[in-house]
Amino acid sequence: MALDTGARTGPRPGSARPGARAGRVRHRDGWWAAFFLAPQVSALVVFLVGPLCFAVVLAFMHWDGLGQKEWAGLANFAAVLTDPQFGRAVWNTVKLALLTVPAGLGLALLIAVALNNVRGSGFYRVLYFLPVVTSSVAVALMWQIILAGDEFGVLNTSLEQWFGITAPDWLGDPDWVIVAIAAVTIWSSLGLNVVIFLAGLQTIPPQIVEAARMDGAGPVRIFRSVTLPLLSPTIFFSTVVAVISSFQAFDQIYVLVNPQDNDGARTIVYQVYELGFRDFQFGLSSAAALILLVLTLLVTLVQFAAQKRLVHYDS
Repeated sequence: MALDTGARTGPRPGSARPGARAGRVRHRDGWWAAFFLAPQVSALVVFLVGPLCFAVVLAFMHWDGLGQKEWAGLANFAAVLTDPQFGRAVWNTVKLALLTVPAGLGLALLIAVALNNVRGSGFYRVLYFLPVVTSSVAVALMWQIILAGDEFGVLNTSLEQWFGITAPDWLGDPDWVIVAIAAVTIWSSLGLNVVIFLAGLQTIPPQIVEAARMDGAGPVRIFRSVTLPLLSPTIFFSTVVAVISSFQAFDQIYVLVNPQDNDGARTIVYQVYELGFRDFQFGLSSAAALILLVLTLLVTLVQFAAQKRLVHYDS
């Protein structure tokens, strides 16, 4: 009796094809993925996409929050752009970004370089990061006591008693208040930037630094020709985040000083808040918010365009 020793090349009767089985597995995995993503996507739609769409609609309407909505066309945008207070808010926001971004990132980079090869750098990281995890309201209240212009102001009293310097009213003078706000912002965000730069420095291959040192490069030349180019992606990321954060400054300003009484502290976000939640002109408030969104997008696009020449992604 002859035996059939040939291997079967087709599927056994009653068994599913491998392709069909894989398709059912992918379909089942897709349902599980949708199940686990549903809460996050729902929250994103409810708390981000929904309000954004509603704000876009309100920007073209007159509405006080209670009465009937009336179509306004581009009147809200025209009113906001021709408002002198909004122009002052835009200028103050730009000044705040110009003061905080270069100074804050530059100082954080120098501290990160200094801490990169220091023993116990983890302890210093915690110290620098403490303001980041501290409530912004608590930080603003602390600095309000330090920068007060009366006899209770710690900074002005110390400068006058120790050095005989009569300091300005940091929070009351319209010409100095934005400088005070910038100093508080730099201090409160310094720890985050230091930690980010330290993480970027630790990704630089030590062989490259050692090769540059063997070629006779000093610390300054290594920093300029090796460290900065290899750290440029981290610097670019921090710059984009810092610019967006400076454009959205509100909470510390609101606690430190009342921009309603001091136009030197008025920013775009405060203008949005004042129009919407003090004057109840939600159409004007939404129009100002959309203008802020467009400005932020334009600045971010300029930064991404500049990265092609300034950022190096390979070593």
